[in-house]
Amino acid sequence: MSTSLPATTLQKTALNATHRALKAKMVDFGGWDMPVEYPCPGGGLIAEHMAVRTAVGLFDVSHMGEIQFRGPGSLAAVQHITMNDASKLADGQAHYSALLTPAGTFVDDILVHRLGVNDYLLVVNAGTTDKDFAWIRQQAGGFPGIHLSNYSSYYSQLALQGPRALETLAKLTRVDLGAIKNYWFTWGPVAGIPNVMIARTGYSGEDGFEVYIPSDEGTTVKMWNALLDAGAEFGIRPCGLGARNTLRLEAGMSLYGHEISEEINALEAGLTRWLKLDKGPFIGSDALVQIQKIGGPKRKIIGLEMIERGIARDGYSVFALDGQPIGQITSGSPAPFLKANIAMALVPAAVADSASDVLVDVRGNRVRAKQVPIPFYKRPKKS
Repeated sequence: MSTSLPATTLQKTALNATHRALKAKMVDFGGWDMPVEYPCPGGGLIAEHMAVRTAVGLFDVSHMGEIQFRGPGSLAAVQHITMNDASKLADGQAHYSALLTPAGTFVDDILVHRLGVNDYLLVVNAGTTDKDFAWIRQQAGGFPGIHLSNYSSYYSQLALQGPRALETLAKLTRVDLGAIKNYWFTWGPVAGIPNVMIARTGYSGEDGFEVYIPSDEGTTVKMWNALLDAGAEFGIRPCGLGARNTLRLEAGMSLYGHEISEEINALEAGLTRWLKLDKGPFIGSDALVQIQKIGGPKRKIIGLEMIERGIARDGYSVFALDGQPIGQITSGSPAPFLKANIAMALVPAAVADSASDVLVDVRGNRVRAKQVPIPFYKRPKKS
């Protein structure tokens, strides 16, 4: 008698058939059927990564979740559940933030957009959307004057990333894209689609834009094809989650379940730039203040570059030069643009502060790595 459980049906974005027509390699990512790479002639992860670093690439990130706060209590609620200071946002401005547990560890990392004086849009990670919305309702649902809505199924989100992203998108809109500063957004027609939300945000370490459109297949495919056509002269490539991961790693950006999790706190993760403990109490702030009072976090995320031959992969063990186990790799891979093998690791604060070399267990071999600053890659400033 079989006791096997029925297979879970994967969620699909409006571009699922399009990805398959492009012969994308598809994977289960947080319950979504998503493209990891497009191994067409001359394609694949490295080609996609290099297109974003040198020209332009296009990602389907429609699996991301969108949760809206409306009403006069919205700011108070957002302030209570997030670590950054949303009171500093102007209309049309966004920032990176996180939802924290009472212990100061991560429920999720998010983007907060201020749509208006009593109107905020939180963009959350795909695999945690339902968990995040339930948590938000539990923590903020009792605030007076607030209406919470999970609009994730209403939006398709496409990310156009790379130094030629502005030139590509400018072909399709009369909106002055140059006037949109980094982490700001506006609305306008794009490719004949009205009221597109155009945000100068991304997860690649490059300049770029994320566009939010209705999630029906016709509208989404129209935008996807229009962006590919507009970027053709620059060598645009459709890009999958594989390149998205190597790009964010080169740029030193944290990934939920890796550098940030319910076991890693915001001080250990090194996200102090976005942690505003002086804004007043919020969920997790008391615990983080106490950690600071006793001398800071006991562990830290560090950057590594392999000196010897070997690739540090997620979960590999890290040792001191004397052979003592000290931590593990949180993310690691070859860095296509930097042409090096890089990683981030969680190790004792004393090891991080010493800047000493470490050893990574790569399939039974102890491979030497040096500590290097994060981010590994910074995009060149325009002259």
